[in-house]
Amino acid sequence: MISTFQGYRRNKNVIGIRNHLLLIPTVICANQVCNRIQQLVPSSIAIPHQHGCSQIGADKQRTFDVLAGTGKNPNVGGVIIVSLGCEVVDPIALADEIRSTGKLVEVFDIQSIGGSIKAIEHGVGLATEMQAKLDMMQKEAIPFSELKIGVKCGGSDATSGIASNPALGVAADRLIEFGGTVVIGETTEIIGAEHVLAERCRSEETSKRLYHIVNRFEREVERMGADMRGGNPSPGNIAGGLSTIEEKSLGCISKCGTAPIEGIVEYAEQVPSGGLYFMDSPGNDIECVSGMAAGGVHLVCFTTGRGTPTGAAVIPVIKITGNAAMYKQMSDNMDIDVSALMGGGTSLEDSGHTIWSEIQAVAGGKLTKAEILGHTEFSINRIGPSL
Repeated sequence: MISTFQGYRRNKNVIGIRNHLLLIPTVICANQVCNRIQQLVPSSIAIPHQHGCSQIGADKQRTFDVLAGTGKNPNVGGVIIVSLGCEVVDPIALADEIRSTGKLVEVFDIQSIGGSIKAIEHGVGLATEMQAKLDMMQKEAIPFSELKIGVKCGGSDATSGIASNPALGVAADRLIEFGGTVVIGETTEIIGAEHVLAERCRSEETSKRLYHIVNRFEREVERMGADMRGGNPSPGNIAGGLSTIEEKSLGCISKCGTAPIEGIVEYAEQVPSGGLYFMDSPGNDIECVSGMAAGGVHLVCFTTGRGTPTGAAVIPVIKITGNAAMYKQMSDNMDIDVSALMGGGTSLEDSGHTIWSEIQAVAGGKLTKAEILGHTEFSINRIGPSL
């Protein structure tokens, strides 16, 4: 039985399965400079976003936390932070937070450098030097007990809850048996089935926290004068055979397997090691996966019945489906087809083993379809209005 994979040892307690050079704009005004640096240094990854200015309180802090968490993700070997020079996100504090992990970090601002063209030239120089250092880093054998994965579903249909989600649950259980870590999110998509997960919580305190985040979300939706059932299930979900949020939620929670829930973490909060955790996060695919990446997961397994091409900036995303027709239609984007489970052509255990084998391969360096196609989507879940 394979118990290790080849990865990067950052320090005694942190390992990575990729070795990315990450370009972080602290504010929307620095996006284009980061994008141009990325184009000129193709091995780098940029994470443009719309935030960093005119934000206050918890919203400002969330932007900082997600940017810092993404830079601290163990798949990132080096970071270049590009600031405009007058935004609310403090670039020096951001650099210090990321540098605390021992990573290579550089920071500069466009105003002090003298404008966009000079900033691009400066950034390309820094990126070229940093990439050369990253290229010298060697892989070593890493036990699967140190691997952290997120489990996510999006563009769901009836096959998701019947095939791909429970098959992923088998793979999630396998990683936890090795001593690894699994995190499930999407607070919106456990509503109606939260009592099932609450019964699996390791402690009464964890169970209470789970109910708390669900109630908090529902109050926020009510404050906005909306009914979440107006958008969830989505039109695509309904067309795919899902009739209610409760039906969708029951299928959704099967993807995290059967292990007890050890704890609840907030959006983008660092995920502890060992066992199953729940992250309070939206159902929105990119925001949810970005929060998991900021929380330190190494990869995400993403089930879909309707099909979606999206990936993530610093972590591989493995696309899994139980819909044979969609797999054929979108073979450019799908990694795994477990549709044989629908007709009894294979067992749930064997389907789960197929996913577990893919997790092992991707952890060891195999590129996912989303990585091959250059999908590096990134989005920050916001809390309040801008000023």
